[in-house]
Amino acid sequence: MIVVVGGTIGSGKTTVAERFAEHFGFTLVYAGGMFRQMAAARGVDLAAFSKEAERDHSIDRELDGRVLEEVLRHDSFGSDVVVDGRIQAHLLAQRRVPCFKVWIDAPLDVRVERIAGRERKALEVARREILDRERSERVRYKEIYGIHLDDTSDFDLRIESSDKSPEQIADLILSRVRE
Repeated sequence: MIVVVGGTIGSGKTTVAERFAEHFGFTLVYAGGMFRQMAAARGVDLAAFSKEAERDHSIDRELDGRVLEEVLRHDSFGSDVVVDGRIQAHLLAQRRVPCFKVWIDAPLDVRVERIAGRERKALEVARREILDRERSERVRYKEIYGIHLDDTSDFDLRIESSDKSPEQIADLILSRVRE
């Protein structure tokens, strides 16, 4: 089985995907981690790499190809997979790969506090970075794939995370997957 966890920046999607994989024995494929590795390999921070990806669509295509390859490889070996990535549900659906798609969101102020706390940044710096990344991703994903990030209609489950722990969300996902 493939479970895809997408969501807004700071919504908790990565923490939920990690907890889900750990508690239920799924293999984790982390698109954001791969993007960060690509940025580090080029010696640039996330914001600069996102800007570069706006100009060079081969960056996103390479990343998304790597993610798809890893997901399909684990799936072909019979492993259950949880994929953490903002657009992976859309991309897997476009390729008709069966999966259970989860979207996690939280109000912007909650997400700003989470990112600021995790990365030890001022609230306004975190807010600006989130909004800049979201703008960049909206433009890129629409241009490259025709994906509208605000359209969550294809997701099987949508969760607002501000009042739930990652463990509660992981349990909620598992209960829906079992249905």
